[in-house]
Amino acid sequence: MAHPSSPEPHRPRLPVGRRRLVARAPILLFRAGLGWVFGKRLLLLHHTGRVSGLHRRVVLEVVQHDASGWTVASGFGPRAAWYRNLRAQPKTVVQVGNRHHAVTAHFLTPDEGAAVMSRYADRTPRLARRLCAFMGFHAADDATLFREAGRAIPFVRLTADPVRAPDRSS
Repeated sequence: MAHPSSPEPHRPRLPVGRRRLVARAPILLFRAGLGWVFGKRLLLLHHTGRVSGLHRRVVLEVVQHDASGWTVASGFGPRAAWYRNLRAQPKTVVQVGNRHHAVTAHFLTPDEGAAVMSRYADRTPRLARRLCAFMGFHAADDATLFREAGRAIPFVRLTADPVRAPDRSS
């Protein structure tokens, strides 16, 4: 396991086979109109492949939300396809429950990520420890540790675009 002060935290391997099917099952629930079962805890991110140009979807855990948008973490690091796709095309659509929202992705700095992770750990210590363990950090209840982990985990703020209507055909 990597320590938060190490330059590169452990990056979990992407799920394959049955684990991949299980991990992608929430997408089917969203597509079937059952997104409401996840409440505000998960969202469906629509994104466009930066190379293929094809429409893609991924379900992400909401780390923080308020009236202006949602913050999500890239548990697979900056090399996750959805993260790189948003870097290439930050304007997109998310589905929360059964509602679609036009959003723009803003990539948080390491210090902003540290603050987000600290607040997340205060609200949901068990989930914060799990996220840290998943990323290879020693996930104690130490506030300093959570802040260090937040500096290494890429966070994205998805800000609602009130002027732009969501494109639900995506």
